[in-house]
Amino acid sequence: MISLSTLWGQATTTAAPDPKVDDFNQIMSTAFLIISALLFVVVIAVVVRTNAMLTRHLIRVESEKHGIPFAGDNTGVLPVEEDFFTRLRKKYWEDPVPQEKEGDITLDHNYDGIKELDNHLPPWWVNMFILTIIWAAGYMWYYHFGGGGADQAEQYKQEVETAKKEIAIALAGKANAVDESNVTAITEGSGIGEGELIFKNSCAACHGQKGEGGVGPNFTDEYWIHGGGIKNVFKTIKYGVPDKGMIAWSSQLKPADMQKVASYILTLQGTNPPNAKAPQGEIWKEDGATAPADTTQTAKG
Repeated sequence: MISLSTLWGQATTTAAPDPKVDDFNQIMSTAFLIISALLFVVVIAVVVRTNAMLTRHLIRVESEKHGIPFAGDNTGVLPVEEDFFTRLRKKYWEDPVPQEKEGDITLDHNYDGIKELDNHLPPWWVNMFILTIIWAAGYMWYYHFGGGGADQAEQYKQEVETAKKEIAIALAGKANAVDESNVTAITEGSGIGEGELIFKNSCAACHGQKGEGGVGPNFTDEYWIHGGGIKNVFKTIKYGVPDKGMIAWSSQLKPADMQKVASYILTLQGTNPPNAKAPQGEIWKEDGATAPADTTQTAKG
């Protein structure tokens, strides 16, 4: 099954370990070791078989050199006693009937010159088949009867939950990639609420609890010193106005937080709080047009 989490990228946090997943990983690790051991046995068998063929060839050469007829492994000038690996090879690898004796098991069937042998399946094939049956029995018990492993439906639910968490992480990372060139105003309630909290904790000391102004300018009118709109407000928060005592908040707030507080500031326009500071700067419209400042008003900043 293709993991759903791979569709959304790698997570940047480590989730709590799932006992079922750990059990599954342990089973798969055991299966990998078993398969590796079988492959090792196969490699050994191939090496032993090759060695036996080479030995047989050497016996044949020596027998012909001395003029002694060669009839098999057990005749000739260099008789070889079968070792453990040779017996293992013959028992679990070679066909039950040697090729030179296939005539004894040839059936009477003849199909256009193709003859049929009544031979057994190779032992290695039979043994592998038996291992697959054992594996299938263990698999059925673990996943369908023992309750130890998650079935496909449970795995799907787990992957969906993991994907949701990783989507949230990805979106959070995307939010922190916001800057003054691509920022947009937040309108949903939770984002505005978080922006209000940040404003009251970090900005109200200079701009008033309701944005009415104080040391800093008033945010509730249409006048702006450094331009209104989400991009200008975000930029002013990010870089500050050092010559007028406003720090650059980029060192203390994440881009997503600056977006939230800038969006909240825009909602203050027209609220008309008591004790509002006199307008400063120029009238800002959302299309970027500005109107001349009222010369009777004190300049902001």
